[in-house]
Amino acid sequence: MQFKHPEILYALFLLLIPIIVHLFQLRRFQSIEFTNVKYLKRVAMQTRKSSVIKKWLTLITRLLLLAALILAFAQPYLANKKALNQALELVIYLDNSFSMNANGTNGKLLKRAAQNLITEIPEQQKFSLFTNTSIYNSVTINDIKSELIELDYSATRLDYKAVLLKGKQLFSKDKSTLKQFVFVSDFQKNQGDLTNYNDSNYTLNLVKLIPENTSNISIDSLYLNNNDLHVKLNSQLNTLENLSVSLFDNDNLIAKSAVTENNNNIVFTLPISIINGKVVIEDSGLIYDNSMFFNINEASKIKVLTINDAEDNYLKSIFSEDEFTYTSKSVNQLNFSTISEYNLVVLNELDNLSSALIVSLNSFINNGGSLLVIPSNEISLNSYNQLVNRYNINFNDKIKLARSVTTINFDHPIYSNVFDKNVTNFQYPKVNNFYTVSSAQEPVLKLEDTNVFLTCNQNVFVFASALNTINSNITNSPLIVPTLYNIGKQSLKHPKLYYNIGKENKIDVDITLPSDAILKINNATGSFIPLQQTYSNKVTITTTEQPAKAGTYSIQYNDQSLKNISFNYTRKESVLEYYSTEELKDFNLSTSIPTLFNTIKNDTNVNELWKWFVIFAMVFLVLELLILKYYK
Repeated sequence: MQFKHPEILYALFLLLIPIIVHLFQLRRFQSIEFTNVKYLKRVAMQTRKSSVIKKWLTLITRLLLLAALILAFAQPYLANKKALNQALELVIYLDNSFSMNANGTNGKLLKRAAQNLITEIPEQQKFSLFTNTSIYNSVTINDIKSELIELDYSATRLDYKAVLLKGKQLFSKDKSTLKQFVFVSDFQKNQGDLTNYNDSNYTLNLVKLIPENTSNISIDSLYLNNNDLHVKLNSQLNTLENLSVSLFDNDNLIAKSAVTENNNNIVFTLPISIINGKVVIEDSGLIYDNSMFFNINEASKIKVLTINDAEDNYLKSIFSEDEFTYTSKSVNQLNFSTISEYNLVVLNELDNLSSALIVSLNSFINNGGSLLVIPSNEISLNSYNQLVNRYNINFNDKIKLARSVTTINFDHPIYSNVFDKNVTNFQYPKVNNFYTVSSAQEPVLKLEDTNVFLTCNQNVFVFASALNTINSNITNSPLIVPTLYNIGKQSLKHPKLYYNIGKENKIDVDITLPSDAILKINNATGSFIPLQQTYSNKVTITTTEQPAKAGTYSIQYNDQSLKNISFNYTRKESVLEYYSTEELKDFNLSTSIPTLFNTIKNDTNVNELWKWFVIFAMVFLVLELLILKYYK
């Protein structure tokens, strides 16, 4: 037992005063003479005996009364050693990702967790709380009660490392406080490694919420093959048989199918070429991944200009007329002022670049155009470097040795979705001579001696050698088609089938706008102005955090729809794989918020006892009065 005011305990010495008064009968008695004291002696003996007992009882109750009052004013209390002289500092992370939409024993995991926090946190307790989307710093539960009740699920997720770092930042630097970090989640493994945590600055308390159902079926992805829409499903069940899959155009059902046994791929033949589509499945697991939006716009053709000094038949075949508008000119035929009208310019084996051409190409690149440089066998190093040096690329010496192209940068955007896996046994194309090219960027293709064969910086692509059939066989290699085709496709980024929310997405809109004009993105629920950059012949839109909800949106200018784009939630949470209690046994682990807060309360609670001592004082006062009144 501890005391807030221990100095008051010195008043206990005052208890000696009534003891002295009772022990030394300070009262003076008056003697009265009687003629016959035979009977008085007997009465006096009985009265004196009763009086002594009564005095001792009165003394004891009075001492206890005074002692209880003194102890009450000293304010005694009981507390755990950790709570003594330490204020509680509380930080809470509440996971509101989509997996928290699963059902637990008492309803949805997120909703039950929010309600438990409202119930368990004392009204006067100051704390900080953060979710995947919001931060509430130094608040009471009444301050954010409505926000917790209305808390929605978020497509944004913090990995465990980010959660622990943010939680640490919300604590003060006061070393005298008792710091408790409460981490409320279902603890999916796909959010990172939690087992290597080590921080002695605060106590980490995990609240692992357990869903009733750990199996889920989701729409994993969509892709087009001609007019066929392929729907790939992902399931944690042994069979997908009889699962219903529906295809909508806007809100109109246009096709429906059922999954056959052991088949996770459904194919729909699209009856129309332009569609604002949605694929829906019926599954009782997580809801967010039961639908996927997509759309197909009327595609505008990409404009390609080739400035030739060599044969370009292979370029014409790759940049075919169904997707590209291909123009071929010699330098002498070219009007430099028309370069800005194109999306991609190809320098096809020119020996020398004039100053006027270099100026026009730099202006073209600065306005968002893409440039592909294919050098000749005998280039003017000075003129070429005047063009490419500003993009941190440099042509050096010519090497007259045959080399094979052996290394592909599979992570480069132009090879996205080209290879199912990293290929190592393809037929290597060869070059007979090449230029050593230095670049600050990671090469796209490398030769067997690690020299650069293809490099790029932003929208400037540079080969290290001529591609004609005399110098190379690469135009007969399967590698040339996806390489050049995707360079062309990236020069004007048409909307994809769909985009993922929370990632950086770039969309080009083929339109010429006034300098102060802006594009908006909207749907039935609202609109926003995305990050955008206006060029001479297009506008590049960049989205990251917005939109926050899945759906099909319209890109608009002056209320006129230009293109539609679809956004979906990532499917990272669809595979329900959790850390087990055994894997988290080294942490302070609870399976419910009330259990954890009872533990924290016991560890930090200060039990004040002064009220009890006031009650004891009242009891002793009543006892003393009863003794004085009724005890004879």
